[in-house]
Amino acid sequence: MLEAAIRPRGPYSLALTTATAAWNARLPAGRTASAHQLRDGTVVVRATDAVALGEARFVLALDDDTSEFHGRFASDPLLGPSVRALRGLRPRRTATVAHATLKAVCGQLVQSRRGREIERAVVRACGEDPPRRESLARLSPAALCSHGLAASRAATLVRLVRTVDLESLRGSPDTAVPRLLRERGVGPWTVGVVSLHGLGRYDVGLVGDLGLVKLLASLRGSWPDAADTAGLLEPYREWQGLASVFLLQGFKRGLVPGASMDRARSLPRLVRPAA
Repeated sequence: MLEAAIRPRGPYSLALTTATAAWNARLPAGRTASAHQLRDGTVVVRATDAVALGEARFVLALDDDTSEFHGRFASDPLLGPSVRALRGLRPRRTATVAHATLKAVCGQLVQSRRGREIERAVVRACGEDPPRRESLARLSPAALCSHGLAASRAATLVRLVRTVDLESLRGSPDTAVPRLLRERGVGPWTVGVVSLHGLGRYDVGLVGDLGLVKLLASLRGSWPDAADTAGLLEPYREWQGLASVFLLQGFKRGLVPGASMDRARSLPRLVRPAA
């Protein structure tokens, strides 16, 4: 086992990022890693080898400096309270882009809990955790449907893992988003999930996210179109992805001024989720 004491770049909280004080994870090819954070902010990572150590650094987002985000938006009228209260939060990343793609396609469902259940079932079915493109590609659309995925989404997932070199997208920042958007069944929300969790990008927002739709509905008193969330995120420009995460987490915790989950629930109509 290798052990490294890593000083994260910018504000960082392992507990907020992973929802645990002691993180343990399985990585591709049977590798593993664990981490805990010291009081001085240092994160101690133990990994099976150098490759696993590098993968852990990516999954935990230890090398991304978010100081500019915190500095620019700590006083933002809408986002500021969440930025201050959740200082050091980073999006949870997946070890493979294929896993992020699976998460995104399953997450197109209205009920996020059901989406996570299907995701876990598919991971078990492919026999590899975290799943790689090759193991997911062995599953047929019918097999995916048997685990609860709708036929159209099953077809989208199979086409993506069989025809797109998903892992190479991490090294293609200029072409990754346009490449994904060319695929049938893939919209801005799906691309946002893959970008945040699989590619490690903070510039692609979760346009159409149902949580953000509810946040807007709570602020406005009526249900907006899913596309209206693009306007909500636009002021945060190259930080739209990270802003999405803070807004969603802040909304759950009652940190967004003028918005509340109870107000959103009281509205008479829901909207369809974005692709």
